[in-house]
Amino acid sequence: MDQNLDERTLRELERELDTAIYPGTEIMTDVASHHFVKSSASGVLVPQPSDDEHDPLNWSPLWKGSTIFCAILVTFAQGFGPLALGPMFPDYIKEFDSNLADVVQFTGVAILVLGFSNFIWVPIQTCFGRRPVLIFSTLICFGSSIWRAKANSYNSFMGACVLNGIGAGPAETAMPTIVADVVFLHDRGKYNTLYFVFYFGSLMVGPIIAGPMAQSVGWRNFWWLNTAILAFATICSILLFPETKFNRTFTPTANTSSTLTDLKDVSTEELEHKEAQAVSTTGTTDHATLENNVGLHAQRSGPADGNEKLGNVVTHQDPYLGRGKPSKQQWKIAQPYEGNLLLELWMPWYLLTFPIVEFAAFVVSWSASSFLTLNLTQSQAFAAPPYNFTSTKIGFLNFAILVGAAIGLVTAGPLSDVIAARLTKKNRGIREPEMRLLTMIPYIIIMFIGNIIVAIGYERSWDWKVIVIVGWTCAGIQVAALPAISSTYAIDSYKPVSGSIFVAITVNKNLWGYGFSKFITPWIEKSGYIPPIMTNASLILFFSCTGIIFWYYGKTFRRWTRHSKVHSL
Repeated sequence: MDQNLDERTLRELERELDTAIYPGTEIMTDVASHHFVKSSASGVLVPQPSDDEHDPLNWSPLWKGSTIFCAILVTFAQGFGPLALGPMFPDYIKEFDSNLADVVQFTGVAILVLGFSNFIWVPIQTCFGRRPVLIFSTLICFGSSIWRAKANSYNSFMGACVLNGIGAGPAETAMPTIVADVVFLHDRGKYNTLYFVFYFGSLMVGPIIAGPMAQSVGWRNFWWLNTAILAFATICSILLFPETKFNRTFTPTANTSSTLTDLKDVSTEELEHKEAQAVSTTGTTDHATLENNVGLHAQRSGPADGNEKLGNVVTHQDPYLGRGKPSKQQWKIAQPYEGNLLLELWMPWYLLTFPIVEFAAFVVSWSASSFLTLNLTQSQAFAAPPYNFTSTKIGFLNFAILVGAAIGLVTAGPLSDVIAARLTKKNRGIREPEMRLLTMIPYIIIMFIGNIIVAIGYERSWDWKVIVIVGWTCAGIQVAALPAISSTYAIDSYKPVSGSIFVAITVNKNLWGYGFSKFITPWIEKSGYIPPIMTNASLILFFSCTGIIFWYYGKTFRRWTRHSKVHSL
């Protein structure tokens, strides 16, 4: 649970609800005499905020809005450049006297370095705070953009790409951590979708602007525009982004009383046995309701008998909820060192042994590779006959992906939250992270249809309108939805290490992206468009469908890792 409760209280809640509570399981309603901090609109708040004015969960809408705005701006600014090169590949081939396979590596190398750079940024983010990471990483991107604008050789431009990859790492890891810092669980789905839309949106908008600029004013001027955007993001981060890293300790004292009766001990193992019996007799999932098998203690007007009462009566009130503000300490460039840098370097690799994190990593990786395929093949497909499109036209085609991402934004996050909320209500106010997984179904279908249209359309030279308006739009929808849903599931299960989760996801994703950029061009030249694109689509389908396993056994996987140290970091 993410409600800062002691072990005794958790055991009491387990007994009242007749269900085992593992990390990721959240109680979204009052239980007997145990009351939580609530909002008028959404009920019990998870995580439970402290009664500290400077707790980011207590900040006013203005400060939360400023924080999210800066996180989005940095994400967009850092992601704007790395994949903007697609429509400009012909310009780089001419400028550096190169070939398509070599200039594609500008993108591939930047992607590879970007993924591994988070082994630097996330430990800093965990030990010194989010604020220094946003500021200094954006400054590095600023320098790399100037370098790109002035590069006069292939090797020089490649060096700028490497530096850009180092600086742009937080575009993939910072905002999910910031969202977990300042946003309550019931809104987390939509804000994580917002992150993916702006991150992938920046990768889509970059080519839209780069193509026309390269043709009209030259490719170097695009990088000067990129430099200006990064400068603006740096200034906003310094002036408008307070530190969101916060040690939240909640020990209610004034409003806590103890009963005089002892609680009859019921172990977690006994509760697990009850759940196992319920599953075997009814066929329900780990997170299904247990009304037919156990008593609904949470709905009783009183305890089962006079000797069985909750040991603690908690009526915590938060006087600063929605009215807090950052402290002077939170405006410092960095916070005092806290944590373990070596542990943070090891943590992403360790998390890849967790089935839920591995599931999220593979779904995000291959879903993103569907978008990467369009970026890497757009010039190869549309600059050649029968289309013969200019850089400007190819750049504008990316609007279809952007529209798709917008559709994903307005549907995936809210739909995920609504479905989870309804299943929570049906489950007596107990929320399990697996409840989000149902939302993936329509987007998996959209993903596969889009890939079929793009692959066959490229191969058989269909009308570009069908390929772009239908195929590319489907790609935009799924790339905003599937990564957001799967990664939010992982964060809900292991929130204390959300930054390290995204390092694991990013390394997995970018290694595949780099490899794909190496072999997709020669593969297409040898075998056509259908084999590589449909192979990639089939892998997305396969990894997404493993969500069925997690729907039924996700809570079991969380039980396996419930004693892991990741929950106490």
